[in-house]
Amino acid sequence: MTHEIDILRDAFERIRDTVSSTVDGLSDDELTFRPDGTGNSIAWLVWHLTRVQDSHIADAAGTDQLWTSAGWADRFALALPASATGYGMTSDEVALVRGISAEQLTDYLAAVHDHTVAYLATLEPSDLDRIVDTRWNPPVTLAARLVSVISDDLQHAGQAGYVAGLAQNRA
Repeated sequence: MTHEIDILRDAFERIRDTVSSTVDGLSDDELTFRPDGTGNSIAWLVWHLTRVQDSHIADAAGTDQLWTSAGWADRFALALPASATGYGMTSDEVALVRGISAEQLTDYLAAVHDHTVAYLATLEPSDLDRIVDTRWNPPVTLAARLVSVISDDLQHAGQAGYVAGLAQNRA
């Protein structure tokens, strides 16, 4: 019997699969291509969507973010604070997400995905009603938080695919 947790797991798998197929085989130049010179690059979009998933799942699960606890921040060696997730970044800050290979991006996403799926495996459908953020009115439930992450990540994965098409078809 399929239930809510299975549907959520499927959605997170779609994020991983979409990103992997988008960045597979892209060069460093394509990963850092910025539409109009100031748009978000594929590297930034994928890094950001993975950071969002990492930070939100860690918060919901009560665990450390893999970005710092598993050494991803050190491996990426970005000139950004370790706490950065991409929210509110300036164009100059977006440009700092570079020097990262497609393999690094997909490896970090795979690690975060595995953490997400492991967390989902601990949940029962009734857990989805738990309040995880009281800063909003109404307070945010775990279900709303997970759907928000899925929505945000899929939008950014689609944007990365669009930018990849632009990067590969430059004249």
